[in-house]
Amino acid sequence: MDIRYRIQGGVPLKGDVTISGSKNAALPLIAASVLCEGETVLTNVPFLRDIKVILQILDYLGAETSFDNGTVRIQTQNLQSKAIPAEFVSKLRGSIVLLGPLLARFGVVEMCYPGGCVLGKRPVEAHIRALEQLGAQDMSTNEVLHLQGTLKPGHVILPEFSVTATENAILAAALTPGETRIDMAAAEPHVQAVEKFVCAMGAEVEGIGTHTVIVRGRTKLACAEYRVPSDYLEAGGLAIAALVTRGKVRLHDVEYDHLMNFLDVLKRMGAEWKYDAGEKVLFVDGEISSLNAVEARTNIFPGLPTDLQAPLGVAMTQAKGVSRLFERLFEGRMAYLYELEKMGAHIEVLNSHQALVIGPTTLRGHTVASNDIRAGAAMVIAGLCAEGETTITDVRYIERGYDHLDDKLRSLGANIKKIELEDPKEVASKVTTQNIESSVKESEKVTSE
Repeated sequence: MDIRYRIQGGVPLKGDVTISGSKNAALPLIAASVLCEGETVLTNVPFLRDIKVILQILDYLGAETSFDNGTVRIQTQNLQSKAIPAEFVSKLRGSIVLLGPLLARFGVVEMCYPGGCVLGKRPVEAHIRALEQLGAQDMSTNEVLHLQGTLKPGHVILPEFSVTATENAILAAALTPGETRIDMAAAEPHVQAVEKFVCAMGAEVEGIGTHTVIVRGRTKLACAEYRVPSDYLEAGGLAIAALVTRGKVRLHDVEYDHLMNFLDVLKRMGAEWKYDAGEKVLFVDGEISSLNAVEARTNIFPGLPTDLQAPLGVAMTQAKGVSRLFERLFEGRMAYLYELEKMGAHIEVLNSHQALVIGPTTLRGHTVASNDIRAGAAMVIAGLCAEGETTITDVRYIERGYDHLDDKLRSLGANIKKIELEDPKEVASKVTTQNIESSVKESEKVTSE
């Protein structure tokens, strides 16, 4: 199915919206359920394709799962570790976070190499090296990831600030009795959620939210109930949407600490916003904001999130002057700028990590593509502030990371429609199949005569 968004731009967003739970936190929290025998309950889980896929993987491994109204229940009493085929993991790069917990509980894990968004090179080496430092043997081939061995506590030095490799190390260490130190650990909010969750299961973690983490693991962990934190990436995107449409929006269930650097960038741009710490509400007033050029550099947390770089690039097209954008983490993250150019943006791409955005420019409706989850969200934001009609293709990317985004935008007044078309390849396949079946029936008819 070919899913598209059709947007009539130029409508200021106004009203209130509640931010959904974080996909990037929900995936490793679901993976953490492998560490215990019994029922894990997660609330505030976003309704996303990636969530469905990881639950399908656990079902394949023998778990019993359910997903109802934001609550996921996972019964792992009969779980087993067996080779996970490509039909599952090719759909979800985040399935890599099953390496650590499966290895820790069963002493062996085997899966095809995970897929997902193409954001430049994202090797699995950091994961393998982390688990090897805990005693795992790497039996992998070019086709299959395969680790085995009884883990022992130790000192893990990650080769980079990898979020998912950090999560794998924490999850593995939590079920490994003794003290494990993890250096070069990522500190993003979703990593902190994993650290807090394993504490709720009975492990001890020092250094939550820092780059040096000490985990005191247990032989057995208890199943727990946990609320998935809100998605600061969704909050950041909607904040920018309010600014560029010159709207007024209140975003509920926002954690200020997760967005400090991003909100500072918006303030330097001239954005007007207020945060109510008691209510956890971020109010963004695009009506009185006057955006000016800014220099922004993505970085590991607590720096500017790379996942908000694309939405920020859209805001820069509406800012006065020459903005400079630096992407420090991924070499494939700036492809969306070419889509913005189709809409009339004035952009100079200096290299795969740097670009100049000259504004303000009037964006005009066009057919543009979603290159990945965050680029897709950026195209939606661009369509909201553009003149005329914008059609966004490959919406399946967006729906991997944003919970009912079109519904939320409509609740704020946006003119956005979700269009479902039959994929031309699927149509061609059906026609071919029908022709073959007709030919076979005709042949059978002639033979019988």
